[in-house]
Amino acid sequence: MTSGTHLRHQWGAAAAVPGLRVPEVDVAGLCSGSLRERLGEIARAESRLAAMKADVLAEIALRSGDGAAAHTVADEMAVSGRTARNDVKNAVRLRELDATRDGLAAGTVPAGHAQVIARAAGDAPIDEAFLAARAQREGYDEFRRTVARHVAEASRDDGASVLERQRQARSGTVRTRASDGMTVLHLEVDPITGARLGTVIAAVERRLFRNEDPAAQRTPQQRTADAVTELLLDPHAKRPGGASLIVVADYDMVNHQLASGRLADGTPIPIGEIARIAVDADVLPTIFEAATGDLRMGRSRRTATELQRAALALRDKGCVGCGIPPERCQYHHIDEWQHGGPTDYANLLTVCHHCHNDKIHQQGFTAEWDSDRPGYELQPP
Repeated sequence: MTSGTHLRHQWGAAAAVPGLRVPEVDVAGLCSGSLRERLGEIARAESRLAAMKADVLAEIALRSGDGAAAHTVADEMAVSGRTARNDVKNAVRLRELDATRDGLAAGTVPAGHAQVIARAAGDAPIDEAFLAARAQREGYDEFRRTVARHVAEASRDDGASVLERQRQARSGTVRTRASDGMTVLHLEVDPITGARLGTVIAAVERRLFRNEDPAAQRTPQQRTADAVTELLLDPHAKRPGGASLIVVADYDMVNHQLASGRLADGTPIPIGEIARIAVDADVLPTIFEAATGDLRMGRSRRTATELQRAALALRDKGCVGCGIPPERCQYHHIDEWQHGGPTDYANLLTVCHHCHNDKIHQQGFTAEWDSDRPGYELQPP
């Protein structure tokens, strides 16, 4: 690294300091719009603080090595060794990512987005300026998928090497929390394994929800815990309905082969993985055109069918409010069922539990079609 670049980063961190101050206010007296603005101010301050932190860690690593920098982070910031090592690794990468680091210091690139770009830089030769620009206008989940597609295209092997590195990086821990004795499970797996797990867990959650006593209804978090526990303690139970994994690929009419393999939420996967999934998971590959499928149930049933869920996953690619993957979502009637709305593809919307309950039913958000994307998005009242 040249001394000029080093000085530029030092100046950038110093320039960001004045913007870090967020004045204290009585939040109880703020309206909903002002609370959202307040969160925006805090997010921009966190980004600037993250830029300063990255500069310090990168400088310590430059002087003393990555290991010493990780030890310093663990000691001074009271984080785990794994977190400290990841922080140092990302900081060192950010030092070479000018557009991302500048956006972080200016508060226009969120800290989480910058970490995604830094990790991607270690997987493939990325177009950093392109990703930094997208980071300023995309939510986290949408941006994560944008980066995944970009890395797959840049890796020159259909993303197979990236997927292999992700599989090698898998990890899991089971520990007892000292404060209250609760057992905590933590699992990190590759996107394909994660999607397969997500579909099965979500299917069990739906069954638990349908069978619940309304007077003793679980929270979404409790339902997830119960679903995972049931699957672990009774692994030989019959696979729940609705647990199909949706994999999408385009057919190249010129070369007569599949191309652009991806999960329903848009996360790219190597074409070779489609055949492996079909064999290992006993998945029957199916070709269907949404326009010709039986996607209109009318008033004959209230819940979405398997075919409707597949078509909606492809159309919405996850929650239209926050981007959570489709296997973790529910399906909302745009024209309410209780007011005569049919269970038709055109009248259904993919939403997570929070956006469905809090935003739509409690706050009055409505679904609006955005022809530029194209797709649905939730608009406040």
